[in-house]
Amino acid sequence: MDRFFGIFKIDFASNRIYGLDILRAFAIMFVCIGHGSNLLPERLGSVTNLFVLDGVSIFFVLSGFLIGGILIKVVEKDGLNLQTLRQFWVRRWFRTLPNYFLILITLCILHWLFDDRFAWDRVSRFFIFSQNLFTEHPLWFFPEAWSLSIEEWFYLSFPVLTLLILTLCTTFRKSILYAAITVIVASIAYRYYIFTTETVNTLEVWDSQLRKQVITRLDSLMFGVVGGYLCYYHKTLWSKYKKQLLVCGTFMLLFSRYVLENFIEINSVYTCVFSFTLASVATLFLLPFLNELRTGKGLLHRSITYISLISYSMYLVNYSIVQTWILRAIPWENFQINGYLILISKYSIYWILVISLSILIYKYFEVPMTALREKFGGKSLSAPKPGQGQSASAPPRARI
Repeated sequence: MDRFFGIFKIDFASNRIYGLDILRAFAIMFVCIGHGSNLLPERLGSVTNLFVLDGVSIFFVLSGFLIGGILIKVVEKDGLNLQTLRQFWVRRWFRTLPNYFLILITLCILHWLFDDRFAWDRVSRFFIFSQNLFTEHPLWFFPEAWSLSIEEWFYLSFPVLTLLILTLCTTFRKSILYAAITVIVASIAYRYYIFTTETVNTLEVWDSQLRKQVITRLDSLMFGVVGGYLCYYHKTLWSKYKKQLLVCGTFMLLFSRYVLENFIEINSVYTCVFSFTLASVATLFLLPFLNELRTGKGLLHRSITYISLISYSMYLVNYSIVQTWILRAIPWENFQINGYLILISKYSIYWILVISLSILIYKYFEVPMTALREKFGGKSLSAPKPGQGQSASAPPRARI
């Protein structure tokens, strides 16, 4: 028995930032609870969704904060050039792409074998993350991949934009801030353009035209980059009001979720244009406090850290793999047992499968693949030495 449970044991470093693990764990739990409501009766699903915030938007801001911090640190140490960018991209892609392509190829094989709708030309765009660049994300295949393409385009485009702006600025410090502001303004402006030119009168249209397209959501990550900028270059200001900002950010998230969403129409300028901005700013306000919450203890600390570590795999497997291909393949109607027992069993199996598969993928695939970046990605993207602008609380290496 010990040998069996040892398969699922994960070791984690002691230098992780507990506050960011909390945010990451809550974000993925929001996502999985929201997706899991599909397995429940409508009324019960509505109850569980009462406890769900927009976990993906939280991930976006956190990712921008972490990746922006990494880019700032490496450029302050080694300068911004093509070699630096190559190293940055290789290390980032070894962290994100292996898991993504593992699930993508698995889904391609399953759809090819069992789905008459499947055609390689219909899924080819998923391999270059262009399936929702300017258009609606397909719903029939790997629907949760919409956020991953936004992340990947951020990793690719933001350093390039920063490099281009650097040719017009005197310092990298200015160029990275100007790049973030440029994307924020452009994304908000594009959402406003869609609001004024398209008929956004249903939740489905809002979701496909505004929430899940690359060009409309890049600003969410840029708010995180602004946080990384402030944390690195303006440490005193960043930390001075961390408790007040924590309270304010929490209130903004809850007010947006439980008041504005229920009383403002779907076709309003707030919902179509500025709701994403409010969620991003609210999440940004949480970061000064959480980034300095370094340690925890006990079972709660271990559980949160565990969930945080496997969060990327949980995101990839919870919907298309577990719900669509595993749970739907079980002939529940053939079980001659109480319907409530089937409901409880289905929902319980959902969580067991999501967590166990995520642990296995993380431990036996993600970690070994990530380790390869030390071989192909050059030296570690470490922080500058003391005296080169490093802050004791500069954003850590990304784990999203």
